[in-house]
Amino acid sequence: MQSSRTTTRRRSRAARVLSGALGGALLALVTGLLAPTPAGAEPTDAAQARTLMQQAAQRLTAIDAQLDDAEALVAAQQQAAADATAAATAAQQALDVYAPRIKAIAQTGFTGQRQSRVAAFLTSESADELVQQMTTLDVIAMRTNAVVAEVSVAQRAAQEAKAVADQAAAAAQAGLDQLQAQKAEAQSLVDAYQADFARLSAAEQAALTTAVAGRALPAPSADELQLVPGSAAAVAIQTALAQLGDPYVWGASGPDGFDCSGLTSYAYAAAGVRLPRSSTAQSQVGRQVSRAELQPGDLVFFYTPISHVGLYIGDGKMVHARTFGQPVSVASVDQQGYRFGVRLG
Repeated sequence: MQSSRTTTRRRSRAARVLSGALGGALLALVTGLLAPTPAGAEPTDAAQARTLMQQAAQRLTAIDAQLDDAEALVAAQQQAAADATAAATAAQQALDVYAPRIKAIAQTGFTGQRQSRVAAFLTSESADELVQQMTTLDVIAMRTNAVVAEVSVAQRAAQEAKAVADQAAAAAQAGLDQLQAQKAEAQSLVDAYQADFARLSAAEQAALTTAVAGRALPAPSADELQLVPGSAAAVAIQTALAQLGDPYVWGASGPDGFDCSGLTSYAYAAAGVRLPRSSTAQSQVGRQVSRAELQPGDLVFFYTPISHVGLYIGDGKMVHARTFGQPVSVASVDQQGYRFGVRLG
């Protein structure tokens, strides 16, 4: 990785070329600290600088998707740790059941079988009584041995369950620590990009958001969409369209700000359909459909690997939350990076 001084010189150069007021970190975003990519050459004109910012915006989207996946993994680790802890608690409770029985065995003195047999011989007043006492001692010994064996099994199970629980808890904590570090690192990239974006002129901001997210289109009316009333697709689309104008907020799932997968999961949640949080995971739910097969309510995915998702509303249009500086909007689905659609249910 290049030195921070070199990176700073390059990003400042890109900022000056694109706008005289720019002075923030552009190329640090392109290098992508969570998954490094090769640094490009220093920009020499406004077009190159704009391209760098466009790449930075795309990189942030990819990092957002990676963090969503990481968050889901950590949640799974935490659930596994909770399940393992519950199993360890149950195993210990099963072992604790034997405590009174072990105590009773210790108090009877029958664990010393030879001594008990001698006592029975000395205290018996007849052969029949001796046989009866010996038989009783044998039964007690058998039961004692069985209890001890059961205790041994239960104790082993409790120890193994505790070891598994301790391992799971450590893995969950390590995953959480790593996720928090990655989020903090990513947030610094977001802050730098937003600061640089804010220094662009209105015309430069509009050109950049159009290049990244496509041209915003007028929102169609419900009648134009010809949705099936009450269907999950209709509820999801109406919910998503109701968010038009809400700001793009990196990592947000509403209700007042969204990123791409946050919007689609929020929209379908209103229809009673639970979607995973990341665009990558959402792309694996349901059945893939081609561009020609798209129907209102389908999810549409972009880039390789998948890092953006929108909600198809028909007539070649989608509603999506795409990038900084552009609120939730309607746009054409026919954009660079389009991959496929997914039909739920």
